[in-house]
Amino acid sequence: MNPLLDFSGLPRFDSVQPEHVTPAIRQLLDENRALIERLIAPDTAATWDAFVQPMLDAGERLSRAWGIVGHLHSVNDVPPWREAYNAMLPEVSSFYADLGQNLALFAKFKLLAAAAEFPALSPARRRIIENELRDFRLSGAELPEDRKPRFKEIQEELSALGAKFSENVLDATNAHAEWIEDEAGIKGLPADAKAAAKAAAEKEGKPGWKFTLHAPSYIPVLQFCDNRDLRARMYRAYATRASEFGPQEWNNGPLIERLLALRDEEAKMLGYGNFAEVSLATKMADTPAQVAGFQRDMAAKARPFAERDIAELRDFARQELGMDALESWDLAWASEKLKQQRYSFSDDEVKQYFPEPKVLAGLFRVIEALFAVKLAPDAAPAWHPAVRFFRIEREGKLIGQFYLDPYARETKRGGAWMDEAITRRRVASGVQIPVAYLNCNFPAPVGDKPATFSHDDVITLFHECGHGLHHLLTQVDELPVSGIHGVEWDAVELPSQFMENFCWEWDVLTGMTAHAETGAPLPRVLYDKMIAAKNFQSGLQTLRQVEFGLFDLLLHSEFVPGAGRSFMDLLAEVRREVAVLVPPEWNRFPHSFSHIFGGGYAAGYYSYKWAEVLSADAYEAFEEAAKTGGSTLDAATGERFWREILSVGGSRPALESFKAFRGREPQPDALLRHNGMAVAA
Repeated sequence: MNPLLDFSGLPRFDSVQPEHVTPAIRQLLDENRALIERLIAPDTAATWDAFVQPMLDAGERLSRAWGIVGHLHSVNDVPPWREAYNAMLPEVSSFYADLGQNLALFAKFKLLAAAAEFPALSPARRRIIENELRDFRLSGAELPEDRKPRFKEIQEELSALGAKFSENVLDATNAHAEWIEDEAGIKGLPADAKAAAKAAAEKEGKPGWKFTLHAPSYIPVLQFCDNRDLRARMYRAYATRASEFGPQEWNNGPLIERLLALRDEEAKMLGYGNFAEVSLATKMADTPAQVAGFQRDMAAKARPFAERDIAELRDFARQELGMDALESWDLAWASEKLKQQRYSFSDDEVKQYFPEPKVLAGLFRVIEALFAVKLAPDAAPAWHPAVRFFRIEREGKLIGQFYLDPYARETKRGGAWMDEAITRRRVASGVQIPVAYLNCNFPAPVGDKPATFSHDDVITLFHECGHGLHHLLTQVDELPVSGIHGVEWDAVELPSQFMENFCWEWDVLTGMTAHAETGAPLPRVLYDKMIAAKNFQSGLQTLRQVEFGLFDLLLHSEFVPGAGRSFMDLLAEVRREVAVLVPPEWNRFPHSFSHIFGGGYAAGYYSYKWAEVLSADAYEAFEEAAKTGGSTLDAATGERFWREILSVGGSRPALESFKAFRGREPQPDALLRHNGMAVAA
């Protein structure tokens, strides 16, 4: 049996091969098309059981199989898997484009929404039907018949361009390496970063140290290495990835222009003024003007702090480092030196207290304390030897499972992300257990020592686990609104950013730290320094996020492709408005901005800051509980957070869920306080 067609349990990563992709996906596409023909026939009643449920069942089989293929394309991007994925991408995109434009299906959903029994359906089912009607309109179902083929062409080309964009970034990242043979050339670099670079060189049978543009190699060089020339070379290579400064087959510039033109054409066809309006149709925010106002307000509040941050850094560099001019490749290095002088510790010193086994055990303890669950190792076939598998139980019953793929690899796309393998739903045999993928790009262990994580890595791990919990702890039995499904995109980061807060709590860190050499827990004096440094350059960091979010929004709302002004011109305008640090003219940040060109964040990058307001406000409830109970790991508040936010998934609007938890509308005060910017408010 083709392993991609086996839905009896977990994905069969031990047996699925690239050659299975085309026959399995084509069979599922054919089955779905045949079913849809039966469903739209006049003799099929427009009811949930006769019409909606069969379509959801067949659609889930296709999405599960294609999800495995997409996952392997992301984590094992070797030529056979890339070819298998790209071979079927046009057909899958074409199927979903046809589905979204099927007027007979749309008509059946409208009949169901108008039927006498509609009010008697569960709130989750009513929300699914309302979402379907909205999505049909956004998919071009109401377009004139002679315009539908063009709309479908746009969808297919957008899918192909997004995949190609991400592949170009990965290929350009893999193409650059720096080789250092004299140890004096890597002075200042932490021992574990040196060891990893040494191992990378030895793997290729070469002397010295090999550095790449993958985050575990690149970031330590920019942050710690005293060799300014090496930092400059690495920065330039990183900042010009997938641009006109490298091989033209990887240049994402033309792809960006084409993506923008197609998105604009799609928006106009649907009757919207711009693509940002299309994007916001499925989000909490109402209009591009509202989002732009939110971001500019955040920028105004952060700017005084950012100006102070950069003035302090320049003074320090001039007086202590003898540098009259700070270049972009000096910023992380000089900032680390300033932080060490001001707070008397370094990120590398902290890193030694976070060996991976201790971090995972500490993370699991937090989840268990908050949500009354138990986590334990489990067994399942995986796509790489480094992948681990875990189970979650509540009251002795299995309620979820997840894969953890923690380390960077050349065949794995960058960043960190959570994705679904299986979604909770009710089936004939009972409740289908949800399964998630948690993917990170942390430095792998070298030799027989466990990997050590920076505090930023720990925060990233907690962040992705927050997404995972949203997917795994759902109590919703209807797939389209179960877990993260149906959650507005600008609210989907609430649980992930909420979980980050626990990485700053003393009673959490004491239980998840042990020095890599001595086994000693994190000293209180070092923790106090970390807290003192928590908001170091938070003004700069806030402006940087606003810069990305505002660029993304204006790119999709005010920018006109092909009208004489380039997207790089727009980025320069945004920087003049909100930035206090401007990178070199040759920096090509947009060419690797995969969130908006290769992922799902187009006209939605603002969601990180938007959801940060929600998550900080939600976390404040745990801080309030700690004032009376002594700990933010308050089980009663955790139970409420689970019941009102995690368990309900997308079965009701996110704002309703937030208000059910907090008892009021969200307020930005907690975020400004957490970021040390409350005075500016």
